[in-house]
Amino acid sequence: MQRRRGQAARIWKAKTIVDNRGNEVVVADADGPHEVRAAFIPQRSARAEVPGQAQINVTRMIVAADLPDVNLWSRVAWAGRQWDVVTPPAYHHGTRRTRHWSIDIRERP
Repeated sequence: MQRRRGQAARIWKAKTIVDNRGNEVVVADADGPHEVRAAFIPQRSARAEVPGQAQINVTRMIVAADLPDVNLWSRVAWAGRQWDVVTPPAYHHGTRRTRHWSIDIRERP
């Protein structure tokens, strides 16, 4: 229920390109984002209290199981901010209704 009625987010999937030196490089796909509905669960956060420290916000994103090509090089736009994928997506198998991916994302500074 939370995934279907969850919040809207955009995910840029990862793709492999060849740079001008002939190396294969994995980047976020610049062709456009993939629109999804997801549930978001806050994991941890830390405020920057001293100049020079970084603020850390980590949230778990739960999306439907039909989302291929999402890995550590993917990007997420949610709640008006940009997020990076910080852990490899974990697939949770179950019935067709309950199978999903859980992805931890961290807010970009």
